[in-house]
Amino acid sequence: MTVKRTIDHRDLARRVKAVDETIRDPLDKIIGNTSAMQQVYKNIGRVARTDATVLVTGESGTGKELVAGAIHFNSNRRSGPYVKVPCASLTETLLESELFGHEAGSFTSAVKTRKGRFEMADKGTIFLDEIGEMSLNTQKKLLRVLQEREFERVGSNTPIKIDTRVIAATNRSLAHEVSEGRFREDLYYRLNVIAIDLPPLRDRMDDVPILVEHFLQIYRSDAPDNTPRISEEALEELMKYNWPGNVRELENSVHRAIILARDEVITPAHIVFTGAPGKSNGDASDGVADKVAAGMSLKDIVMETERKAIEAALHLANGNRSQAAKQLGIYRRMLYAKMNEYGIAES
Repeated sequence: MTVKRTIDHRDLARRVKAVDETIRDPLDKIIGNTSAMQQVYKNIGRVARTDATVLVTGESGTGKELVAGAIHFNSNRRSGPYVKVPCASLTETLLESELFGHEAGSFTSAVKTRKGRFEMADKGTIFLDEIGEMSLNTQKKLLRVLQEREFERVGSNTPIKIDTRVIAATNRSLAHEVSEGRFREDLYYRLNVIAIDLPPLRDRMDDVPILVEHFLQIYRSDAPDNTPRISEEALEELMKYNWPGNVRELENSVHRAIILARDEVITPAHIVFTGAPGKSNGDASDGVADKVAAGMSLKDIVMETERKAIEAALHLANGNRSQAAKQLGIYRRMLYAKMNEYGIAES
């Protein structure tokens, strides 16, 4: 009975947390007091209650999705839908269908009519993540939506009117992409009505201590005594690092340190940098340039890197495959398959 009550209590706590995440302002998750971040907060406040199209730029891991969510949450469209589209993870054909929908029979697998993300986001906001990955053909169709606020589903000639706010994000320089002919200039100006640029973590290192404290609180349940602490020496190590993966990499490093430290104070021995284990200079190349120069194919480089990542995760988890899979962000079954593929012995 005691075990059952404990499990029920944990399950209830997870559900409450999940509900809280849906009603909590994403702005609360954007941490930083430096002048660069203060400017970001001001820009969010200025643009949120308008219907202007917003372009959020910044390196991977700087929090572009949080900014987009904060703009929607604090806008007049807050009660409307907020629809996210991961442009980088969809092929051109699939992305077009996801954005605009399709009619039954418009292509082989289109067995029934389906609404697109723009239609789903009517009276709300659509977030186009990594828009720099979008093909020129899809860019042309997106431009029409921004200009005329209408589109046709794939396989249809009937225009559909929408009232949807667009927020786009990219880790690329779209101005450079325009100059290289990979991004439409007219679309760039349509998107770049209001620009919010997120600074990389290395340009706001004074925010590292409060970010660390924030992540310690988030992941305290992974520490046996639920009160993870960090030594000044360990914090100094974090302050020396260049953080090529930005806030996301810092979060992973703190989470990993909590797990490795168990019920002890986090020390430099528990700090492992993803880019370059045991180093703090931000050199994450790991000899990739040398491998390319030596004639290794992209496939071989990726496979070697993947194998090393799995071995490192298993080492950090002391052979615990479930923990290693969690650290890598994959399912345990996939980890087993990869271990078998690369001939990694179970420990």
